[in-house]
Formats: sequence, structure tokens, C-alpha cells
Amino acid sequence: MSVRRLADESVQPASFAFTAENLAWAEKRIGLYPPGRQQSAVIPLLMRAQDQDGWVTRATIEAVAEMLSMPYIRVLEVATFYTQFQLQPVGTRAHVQVCGTTPCMLRGAEGLIEVCKSKIHPEPHRLNEDGTLSWEEVECAGVCVNAPMVAIFHDTYEDLTAERLEEIIDAFHAGKGESIKPGPQIDRQFSGAEGGETSLLEKPTATREKFVPPPAPDAPATSAPAAATPTTAAKPKDVAEENAPALKGAPQEAKVSEAKAETERKAAAQSAKGTSGEPNKAMREDAVGAESLGSSLDGGKAVGKATVNAPADGGAPASVKKTKSTAKAGKASAREVSPTADHAGTPQPLFDKPAGAADDLKLIAGIGPVLEGKLNALGITRFEQIAKFKKADITRVDEVLNFRGRIERDDWVKQAKALAKGGVEEYRKVFGKDPR
Repeated sequence: MSVRRLADESVQPASFAFTAENLAWAEKRIGLYPPGRQQSAVIPLLMRAQDQDGWVTRATIEAVAEMLSMPYIRVLEVATFYTQFQLQPVGTRAHVQVCGTTPCMLRGAEGLIEVCKSKIHPEPHRLNEDGTLSWEEVECAGVCVNAPMVAIFHDTYEDLTAERLEEIIDAFHAGKGESIKPGPQIDRQFSGAEGGETSLLEKPTATREKFVPPPAPDAPATSAPAAATPTTAAKPKDVAEENAPALKGAPQEAKVSEAKAETERKAAAQSAKGTSGEPNKAMREDAVGAESLGSSLDGGKAVGKATVNAPADGGAPASVKKTKSTAKAGKASAREVSPTADHAGTPQPLFDKPAGAADDLKLIAGIGPVLEGKLNALGITRFEQIAKFKKADITRVDEVLNFRGRIERDDWVKQAKALAKGGVEEYRKVFGKDPR
């Protein structure tokens, strides 16, 4: 994009002020924006000022900046960025913008540009002798189907020839621009076919009679209503009760079937939300004890290393089978408890909590305050415990906290070994950076 600068100081006016009508319009426009967002009116105000004076002056930018409590540079950025704003004086009666994009160029835009050069000025953005006309070449003006075209202020003039543009420029130069009808300059309506409509020319026919299907071949000849036939179809809303004898005495079985279907729909919706009526948090990937849903999804089989037999009435599990394991000397012993056993959402310990103060597990990359609390609830409070994790220990913690391989992915064991051996200094030696 070419650099756009303000006009020379020699042509800049000393001040700018909206007319009373435009000032009222501007204040109303500013009021349309919510508090604190009034600066969003900068483009409409600049356009209104340009419509008033023909172009955007330095004084205009300063006045708009003051009205919107904006830094001057911010309004200047808007005015110089958008090419819709004229930064040089333009003709007082017409500023002709010739579309030079491909469709218009293929249809004769070069001839229109030559007319502007001969009738107005050899160079764009220059005024004619009496300052009433100016011109420039612009990008697509949006009426490609009616190419070539020009825009004069807010109106477009389409389907032009060089000769027709000369007539339009002469009319504006004489102050008779209102005598030229905007839009297509040939016999067409908007972007329709030249010469008028070519299809759908027939006049609408008279209203056709309502189609009445013939009676079925086996239909009885009598006009008496047919015998009622049991049906489960819903009665159309626009059928009166007295006009629907077959539906008037619908059997009780249909009502029972509808009630049953409604009950099943409600049960399905309740199952999706959980028995409490709230969203089932166990379905979240990061929920503690998410595997507890397994007892209701796989026929009562427990997840993990515990077997839970759920009674048919949906009550508490009848039994929980536990296995015991022993740890080697110097290692924390793991208690084989159902990974899903929890009370009020708190996971139950899987490991024997060692004595002494807890380490700051948050020094391990991948462990935050919330996750540290969950690990502490499982009995994991020291770096030494994580450093001595075996594959089985990692699997148990993965199942309970639904980590999906996070422990191995973030290499907790290696980080914990470094922190257990020499704290932060050892961590720096091993990993070349501070923890977390």
C-alpha cells in the first residue's frame, strides 16, 4: 500500500466544526455505543466530516479526537489507513472515482480515465481550473456486472461509455449533477438484462381449485362414517373432535403406549445427567474417581484391582474384595484399595503416608496446586515416593486420577529423583533449568 499523508499545510484550514445538524447526528451516533466504547464512532464521524467538507483535514482529525477523547495519533492512523478518506482537497461539485479493476478495465475503463484526464486534470487528485472537479482511479467499486463504472461521492454511474461520461462530467461542472440519474446508463433495471425482463413474463393464472384426491377403489359407497379403527396416530390439531370419529374414541392402549414412551425419554435424559439431576462429573476426563462409572456400565465389574458387586436395586455395593501387597524395605508400601473408593469426592489413600513434613510437589513440572492436593489425598507427599514409583504404582495412580500417561509423559520419576537427591540445585544440574 502506498504511503498516505495529509495535504500540505498551505491548503489546510485553521479549524473545523460540524454544522448544527451534523453535530446533533454525531452526538447521537456516539450515544449508540456502550460506555467506554464511544471511540468506536471514529469512522462514522470522519465520514460525516468528509461529507460536509469533501475531504478530511488536519483540523477535522483534531476535532474528532477531542470529541471522542482519543489521542490524535489514533485518529490519524484511521484516516490514513482507509482509502475511503480523502486527504487532499477534492472538487466541490464532483470527485470522480473511476474503477480500474479487471472487469471494468476489460469493459473500457481506460477510455474513462482518458476522459477524466482531458476534462478535469492530467493528474489524479488534482483540481480543475475552478476547483469544482477532481478525479482518481480506485479499486473495485462493487458493480462488476455493470462495468465500466464510476462513483461520484455516494452515487455510482454504470454501463458507461467515454461519450456518456463526458456528458456526466459536463453536467456536474455546470452544477446540474442532479439531472443525471444514478445507476445503469443503459436500458436495464439495476443488474437485470438489458432491454428489460426476459423470463417469467406470463401473467399469473387464476387461482386453481383445491385438489381433492379420488376415493379409494375399495371405499364403501355410503357416506356414513367408517367404523372406528384403533390407532396410535396423534390427531391433527386442525381437525375438530366431531369431524374425527375414528380418533374420538381412541383406545386406552394408545394412551398407555404414549405414556410409556414419555417415561422412557425422561429416564434416558435422567441417566445422561446422573441420578441427582446434575451433570455427571465422573464423565469428565480430569475428574477424580471417573472410573467409578464402570460399575454401572460394565455389568458390575470393578475398575482397577477391586471387585465390586452392585445390588440390583442400585444401593451400596454388597462387597469389596481387597488384595494386600508389601513393599520392599525403604520403599513406601501401597495399600490395594479400590481406585474409585472415595468419600464426598475425596479419593482414598493408595499409599502409606510417610512421616514428616510434606515436600513441595509443585516443583515437579506438570503438578499444580490442585493436583498436589489430589496426590496428598492418595498418600503421596514426598519426592522419594514418586522417585521409587514402579510401573504398577504409575498404573494405579493413572487409573485413579485418569491421567492417561501423564506421569511418564512429564517424566515425574526423573524429576522427583533429582529433587529428592539434592533439591533445586540437583534439579538444575540434571535439567539445566529451575524446577517448573
